Amino acid sequence: MFRWLIVTFLALIIFSGLQPWLQKLGLGRLPGDFHFRLFGREWQIPLASSVVLSLLAAALAKWL
Repeated sequence: MFRWLIVTFLALIIFSGLQPWLQKLGLGRLPGDFHFRLFGREWQIPLASSVVLSLLAAALAKWL
């Protein structure tokens, strides 16, 4: 359980760091990606983009 928590945390950090580059590709603006402002800060929950990236990673892993 702890290992999955660490993996999820690292994935969120990586996704946050790559977000400006990924938005140029259209990820982060898909239907199913939520953007809202709360407590004076903008929050983003990229559900659809995460699914797309997961499918691409799975296809790449299967291909290699």
